[in-house]
Amino acid sequence: MRRRRLIAEGESGEVNLTPMLDVVFIMLIFFIVTTSFIKESGIEIERPESSAATPRPDAQVMVALTGEGAVWVDGQPVDVHRVGPEVAGLISGSGSVVIQADRQATTGLLVEVMDRLREAGVEDVAVAATRSAP
Repeated sequence: MRRRRLIAEGESGEVNLTPMLDVVFIMLIFFIVTTSFIKESGIEIERPESSAATPRPDAQVMVALTGEGAVWVDGQPVDVHRVGPEVAGLISGSGSVVIQADRQATTGLLVEVMDRLREAGVEDVAVAATRSAP
């Protein structure tokens, strides 16, 4: 009887980490799969409001226009004259581009960026807006 007690005490001293590691790996896989991958423009933009705004989840490249006249492409500042070739090199095939123009950005800058994108062969261009209550 004493021998059984010693064997039982020896076994209870070990901690089996295999089930805990399995749970941790399963949770890791769950969080990786459920993470949403959102493309950001790289700077904070105050978008204008629109009641007709619709979501565009298929955008490949985000172009941001600041109120100071700066142009950002996927988080990197770009010269306004180089925005067309820069974006054309980033999209694949018939990819779409979303322009996030700040509320304080000039319309002239927005039109110039759109013209440069069209000259570079980018056809699917949209302007981002915040959806307002109808």
